[in-house]
Amino acid sequence: MEEFHRIRRLPPYVFEQVNRAKASARNTGADIIDLGMGNPDLPAPPHVIEKLKETIGKPRTDRYSASKGIAGLRRAQAAYYGRRFGVKLNPETQVVATLGSKEGFANVAQAITAPGDIVLVPNPSYPIHIFGFLMAGGVVRSVPAEPNPDFFVALEHAIIHSVPKPLAVVVCYPANPTAYVAELDFYKDLVAFAKKHGILVLSDLAYAEVYFEDVPPPSVLQVPGAIDVAVEFTSMSKTFSMPGWRIGFAVGNERIIAALARVKSYLDYGAFTPVQVAATAALNGPDDCIREMRETYRRRRDALVESFGRAGWPIPSPSASMFAWAPLPEAFRSLGSVEFSTLLVEKAGVAVSPGIAFGEQGEGYVRIALVENEQRIRQGARNIRRFLETGPGQLHNVVPLATRR
Repeated sequence: MEEFHRIRRLPPYVFEQVNRAKASARNTGADIIDLGMGNPDLPAPPHVIEKLKETIGKPRTDRYSASKGIAGLRRAQAAYYGRRFGVKLNPETQVVATLGSKEGFANVAQAITAPGDIVLVPNPSYPIHIFGFLMAGGVVRSVPAEPNPDFFVALEHAIIHSVPKPLAVVVCYPANPTAYVAELDFYKDLVAFAKKHGILVLSDLAYAEVYFEDVPPPSVLQVPGAIDVAVEFTSMSKTFSMPGWRIGFAVGNERIIAALARVKSYLDYGAFTPVQVAATAALNGPDDCIREMRETYRRRRDALVESFGRAGWPIPSPSASMFAWAPLPEAFRSLGSVEFSTLLVEKAGVAVSPGIAFGEQGEGYVRIALVENEQRIRQGARNIRRFLETGPGQLHNVVPLATRR
């Protein structure tokens, strides 16, 4: 039976083979150290949980909420941008609460994209940056992921050689999956480019608070005049370890925010009101929980880099995000990232994400998420040391793996 039109635009699920290997290993009782999905394992702050408990069951909180977010939550997000970035936002017209930044990206694509519109997206990149626009009928053109001069060379080339002219460019720094970080000068050049060529900037800043250097990652909206062309997406998931609560935000350009709010008004009634109230308490509350989160990921990063390096797999140390972007060990590069990731589950009991899942430029890498404690990370390193010492020539199932379908 023929697939539906939008389903045909989606490629096969790259993680399927690795997920099958994980399920098979767990069915036999294996202990899998899962560093694959970027799913924060830390608890939400106690004062946020208490606010949720306090609000549940109160009159009216079980009723439909506001699609664009309750007023107090939008004011809290505007206040956060004022404290953190020195950016003044109107919570009525320049802030929309979303069901996580992923939903926000998907629905902004629906809101602004006409069939055939071209959107410039880094490669490799978080999948929704690509597939949100593909599902909306757009066309994605790849640009380099690293925020350096090559990025702007690719943008210029795309402007000259694309018909129609690109609608927007997506950026994500600190980056998922590569952990690249952009400086404010990069955003200044990007905003100038966008204004010169009449394109929009869609910035994913989900990892704004997960950084390990002295200088916090900037927002594109810190650039004077950026709000004329830019919208930025943030999330409670990483900053406050609230991934399952599904609260995020889109902020910035009023025209884009209004379009997103209108699309959302037809699709949802917003998050559960007590969740929005608790999220408001998180944004308005003390930030010691953010510092603790950051230090936890820093310790895990250090444990990963040190222990995996001693095991024979050098891992570049990320300066931000909750991920390491690691080239495949030399002896296994001919296998590709999917086959290597599958072998890692089967032979070492460690799960990672194959780089090809984030775009063809991700081949030859894996993404490692810092979602296990230091002890488990070091245990994974010991498993990997034994795995690497066997060498690919001694793995009896390399050939069958290479021919799987």
